[in-house]
Amino acid sequence: MDNKLNEIRRKIKFLRAEMLGAEDNIRKQVNRAEDCSEAAMHLMAMRVAMLGLIGERNRLGGEERLLNVDERLKLDVRAASRRPSNAAPDPGWRLARVSVGTEKARGRRER
Repeated sequence: MDNKLNEIRRKIKFLRAEMLGAEDNIRKQVNRAEDCSEAAMHLMAMRVAMLGLIGERNRLGGEERLLNVDERLKLDVRAASRRPSNAAPDPGWRLARVSVGTEKARGRRER
């Protein structure tokens, strides 16, 4: 069952990427004032297929809990440091950053 669930997740991931490409194609056609009805019908068919895959995934117990707005805002999404993890941190880096921030807060201009 776990293999089936992973296969469904793989199909969902592939279908999402394909849908993004189709949406991009539709935008380009609209911007060129071309008829995009065929591409739009194809996108709607992909959405129906996506709903079927999501229903199958949920039926197999692979339902993923979606976060609400408050939970998403509370997530720690800071970017990882670009410094190598084995290098010693530069103590002056943080002080320089703080002093620049306080000078800007006081209204001083840097030259």
